[in-house]
Amino acid sequence: MRRRYTWNIFQSIEYSGEQAQIKLYNFLGYLMDNFTPSSNERNLISHIFRENEVCRDAEWERYFCYKNIEVPEIYSGPHLTFPLTVEQALGLVEAFRNKKQLHSRYVLKLLLETWKLLRMLPNINRISTCHSKEITICGDLHGQLEDLLLIFYKNGMPSLEKPYVFNGDFVDRGKDSIEILLILFSFLLVYPSDVYLNRGNHEDHIVNLRYGFTKEVLTKYKMHGKRILKLLQKIFSWLPLVTVIDQKVLVLHGGISDTTDLNVLTRLDRHNYVSALRPPKKRHQSSSEISIDSDKDEDAWSCNKFLQRRASFTYPKPLGARNSFQNRSLQDFSQRIKVNMEDELEMCRRRQSVFNSTFNKSDKETTSSVSSDSVNSDNAKEDWKQILDLLWSDPMIQDGCIPNEVRGGGCYWGPDVTEDFLNRHNLQLIIRSHECKQDGYEFCHNRKVLTLFSASNYYDMGSNRGAYVKLGPDLVPYVIQYQASSMTRELTVRQSAGRTERSALKVLREQLFSHKSDLICAFKEYDSENTGLVSLNDWAAAVERVMHLNLPWRMLRFQLVTCKTSEGMIDYNDWFSELAIKGPNTDHIDQRLLETLYRHRSTLETIFRIVDTDNSGFITIEDFRQTWKLLSVYLQMEITDEAISDLAVTIDSNKDGSIDIDEFMEAFRLTDKKSRLERGRSMFKATTSDLTKLEGDPSI
Repeated sequence: MRRRYTWNIFQSIEYSGEQAQIKLYNFLGYLMDNFTPSSNERNLISHIFRENEVCRDAEWERYFCYKNIEVPEIYSGPHLTFPLTVEQALGLVEAFRNKKQLHSRYVLKLLLETWKLLRMLPNINRISTCHSKEITICGDLHGQLEDLLLIFYKNGMPSLEKPYVFNGDFVDRGKDSIEILLILFSFLLVYPSDVYLNRGNHEDHIVNLRYGFTKEVLTKYKMHGKRILKLLQKIFSWLPLVTVIDQKVLVLHGGISDTTDLNVLTRLDRHNYVSALRPPKKRHQSSSEISIDSDKDEDAWSCNKFLQRRASFTYPKPLGARNSFQNRSLQDFSQRIKVNMEDELEMCRRRQSVFNSTFNKSDKETTSSVSSDSVNSDNAKEDWKQILDLLWSDPMIQDGCIPNEVRGGGCYWGPDVTEDFLNRHNLQLIIRSHECKQDGYEFCHNRKVLTLFSASNYYDMGSNRGAYVKLGPDLVPYVIQYQASSMTRELTVRQSAGRTERSALKVLREQLFSHKSDLICAFKEYDSENTGLVSLNDWAAAVERVMHLNLPWRMLRFQLVTCKTSEGMIDYNDWFSELAIKGPNTDHIDQRLLETLYRHRSTLETIFRIVDTDNSGFITIEDFRQTWKLLSVYLQMEITDEAISDLAVTIDSNKDGSIDIDEFMEAFRLTDKKSRLERGRSMFKATTSDLTKLEGDPSI
């Protein structure tokens, strides 16, 4: 039970983050679709929607040229020449093992060569076991270089005799994403017929803004990071979508739906989908008319083009009232706002700011419809749905195919959908990744679907094993599990579970505190006499009503609550006082604003990264205000200029008029006063008896 609820805590918070990212991107897309090019709010975000710039390949290659970048004599990292040799690829692995960094000149050259190769590959790679005894398949790595190195140590380096399939999500969350990409790309260049890469849902620059890859690249490559990221956008869009082994085993990242068709996937233009979260826009200019950093594509979003907006997400539903749209998921934005051209021209003259009449329009103006002059043809919409399902979907136990409301994108598909798909395409097994599993793998759908996850210790040290699969000519998967950290392997199962549980509870406390206002309102409904006390049953009911995490709150009470009376009642005001804030004195800052910051911390940081157009890590005070205004409209709440100013003054300690994004986010971080995990960082040096005591201590 403890392992199960620990897992549920981590997974619920992970998926709620994915939902939040998709909702935010929908909101920003809504602004792009509905606001004039001259509006401040639109100018702040327009650059992230220029993913469909039209240029000749040669023009892009000039933009990404590395030849003017000098390598200093003091550089001690690896040197690369091209064509790349196997010795250089192996040397790159060894250099990264020893924490060395590849110079940006070599990074750009390696990425350019990778881009050229990927453009020649089909959407579906078809490979055979007949030329080798076994093919090795790896799942999500998520920037965890230690896992990749352990796989190579146990299984051997990629080679003519040792082919590999890497099934997406190479980046984000871990700290070594760029190193993993460079290693995989180098082996792809050396062994193009023996190394295969599938695209995952995290090979997407919009997702990278939230989950760390963008920040990692800009931190490691301060001078040329922007060019590297732009080139990686291109590379991600050219990654193949599917690998088929011996015409019988399908390897893809997320999953399928009841409309997935390999024939459609074979013919679509995958590179048009730079972000799978947004369909490609209709192009009006020829390639000779647009330059790399041109703003001309913004004209497509001007008022007289209003009806040519994106067709959005997979499963259509009526769009609700505007004051509720921020709580919707991808699928709810599947149809566009209905206006005729005369109404739209009038609206364009009035639509000056995100803060005035736009959000007060009548429901009549928000009725959904489909224009015959749509941005995307029916075929393009179908192509995009195929990719979205392929990258974002998860299997479920029951039959059918339903929207994936948990993640906010793709679908849940059942055993009947698997059976029908395999029969139609004459296949016998689907190998997919996308979901962390405690054992590193899991079979479902009568063992016809295998989920494979290769990032061990994903949620926390000891939370899960990693795994990879070896597939021989008999096509029977042989699973190898591992744990990348030697420290974790030295703990007993009980100790490891206890450590993971404490980490999950710490994350959960932060979530509870960030919902303080809503929780107190819920408690007061049970506390009619305003005593400040509620029973255990009422406390559990109120917490679940607010948090919607489906956790055993009564059992968790011993880990979460220490302030209770002799009668067993819970003092909910004292409960919240157990948490403290690490960083500046915040007594003068509006508490509601602080709570908003903690609850939507990742969303706020994502907006910061978007607003930081020059990728400097700093934004001006004015852009800081605009960021909070965007967030306030997204959340449908009022945030005063005075409150934002107080927040800005608190963090702008040197009074230079700019905000350091990393400093800001670090300053406002919750820490648990009573958590021994924070005070005692030498847990692995503790004795078994000490660890056992910690597991049984209700104050942890």
